[in-house]
Amino acid sequence: MLVNSSRKQQEVNTHTNTNWLWSWDMAVNVYSTSMTIENLSRHDMLAWVNDSLHFSYTKVEQLCSGAAYCQFMDMLFPGSIHLKKVKFQAKLEHEYIHNFKVLQAAFKKMSIDKIIPVERLVKGKFQDNFEFVQWFKKLFDANYDGKDYDPLQARHSQEVVAPHNPVPQRTSPTVPKIVPAPQRVSHTTPFMGGGRKNMPVARNGGSDADAQIMELNQQLMELKLTVDGLEKERDFYFSKLRDIELICQEHESENNQVISKIIEILYATEDGFASPEDDKVDGQQHVDQDEY
Repeated sequence: MLVNSSRKQQEVNTHTNTNWLWSWDMAVNVYSTSMTIENLSRHDMLAWVNDSLHFSYTKVEQLCSGAAYCQFMDMLFPGSIHLKKVKFQAKLEHEYIHNFKVLQAAFKKMSIDKIIPVERLVKGKFQDNFEFVQWFKKLFDANYDGKDYDPLQARHSQEVVAPHNPVPQRTSPTVPKIVPAPQRVSHTTPFMGGGRKNMPVARNGGSDADAQIMELNQQLMELKLTVDGLEKERDFYFSKLRDIELICQEHESENNQVISKIIEILYATEDGFASPEDDKVDGQQHVDQDEY
């Protein structure tokens, strides 16, 4: 394991507060190599997470929510992350992605040279999550100064819900699905973590080009996380609409006005958008005209 020892730490005692305020300019970076020290077992790693944060995880795969890493960052570097933004009760993949986006922003703030493999971690596979927590444990050991930390107080006694079955696979229904309406192009600019006018100065003897590549990779990851989160959220709500449609179809013959109204809303289209049935009719008319 290679360690970048260039870290500056300042201790400030304010007149208005008797507590010590720690200010970090840069984290100690760690890089895994073939000469890394022996890693902890999965049981030791879980015990470390649970004892340090008062969690009750039973599987390494449950780290896929990203909540534990976010709180560890708060322990290591107070002020580097806002725990109010962390979803400690995350159960869905787009919520996991949100937590890792918060974590990646904290990494950037503390100059931690690591791009999180979010797409692999949120799938809840053991090997991917175990490798990442092994790396994170090395980062923790290289930066932790042993100061007292109350994890419950830090997260305002929020209950932590461990993912019971990370990212379950959804089975496709046998009945035909609703064809989703064409998506409008959004003109909203995705969140990119604030302005990026200044490129970071290259460290460890690297060139300016390397620093710019790292910055662009981080921007690309943030944009990808934004898109992935929106797609997961879209699929989540579409599946709910699909479930509602199936229930309405089961009771459609009952001549219930409420169900009829719900079906009307489900199949309603906006101006300029044609329903799938209209597209089929128009297509058939063109075929008939071509035959003549």
